[in-house]
Amino acid sequence: MNKVVRTPLVCPLVPALLLASQAALAQETPRADKHYIGLLATTYNHRTIGENTKETAWGTGGTLVVGGHITDLFHAELRAGGGFKDAEVPDSDLTLSVDYYASWYMGLHYPITDYANLYGQFGFSYIHGEGEISDPANDRNNPYLDLEGEFPDSGFSISWIAGLDFEVMDDTFLVFEGGKLFEDTGTDVNTFQFSGGLRYEF
Repeated sequence: MNKVVRTPLVCPLVPALLLASQAALAQETPRADKHYIGLLATTYNHRTIGENTKETAWGTGGTLVVGGHITDLFHAELRAGGGFKDAEVPDSDLTLSVDYYASWYMGLHYPITDYANLYGQFGFSYIHGEGEISDPANDRNNPYLDLEGEFPDSGFSISWIAGLDFEVMDDTFLVFEGGKLFEDTGTDVNTFQFSGGLRYEF
């Protein structure tokens, strides 16, 4: 009698347990099989501007990120971005704009908790922008005359980024990062990038 009672109870439980375990495995996609897309608000910090003046100016823009995980720790990505607000150089009539840029990176990310990662990446960028002096005849603009026109003089540059992300929802990360976007070998201007935004993995 006991055997008859136990068999009907066990039979429905076995398929249910198998289905539950398969569903759990399906939800846990290995990170190496995932891609991601992100949208970041970015500030550009232009440093060492001008001959002997070494001024600093800030501009703002946005960045679109598309990438994929090569392994559980390594990733590769492409970025495209551009400026919203030009950088106005203090005590001058010079503005620097970043019209658009494209970057390629390879990097390493390392989990520091169940929901946060540190990452660093290294790559190359192409940048197109413009320097504009509204009153070039004014003596105060003399240190910046080399910056008028196409900016930077050297469009290709080495770039790097270091950052921290937090998983705020399933596969959705809040991102904070900073690094060097480019160094203009023609004018010695260094431009750093600082960004924050969201990244979604799928």
